[in-house]
Amino acid sequence: MRLLHHHTRPAIRARALASHSPWTGLENEIDRWFESMLGGAGDLRDTARLPLDLYEDEENTYVRAHLPGIARPDINVEIVDGHLHISATRKTGTGDNSATHTISRSLNLPDDVEESKVTATSEHGVLTITLPKKEEAKPRKIAISVN
Repeated sequence: MRLLHHHTRPAIRARALASHSPWTGLENEIDRWFESMLGGAGDLRDTARLPLDLYEDEENTYVRAHLPGIARPDINVEIVDGHLHISATRKTGTGDNSATHTISRSLNLPDDVEESKVTATSEHGVLTITLPKKEEAKPRKIAISVN
């Protein structure tokens, strides 16, 4: 399995250490690259958006979101016009002191995703969305014959 993107939190820590890191330029370049690959929806280090981890193997691409304390009915996953939309709502407090907080994220789906076979599971506060690749996009082994 190949890690495509891992979004660490908190972003403030990463920014605070940036002045001491010899990798700052490379980290910024990688962030810009992932931003362009994921639809250019802004700075990936933006803590207001839902942080995601992306993984890939030969069969699937996986999107993983950590949503501790959010119940399954409060998580919404949709595919609309080639975009994956994830949103989660957390309710805090009771009565007059109650508040609702929503976090969300949208990603452009790659052309090689079989949209009708996408699945989502939630276990122990971790949402995992499996994006199966179309058969023609999967690598295939070619037998070599000997003459």
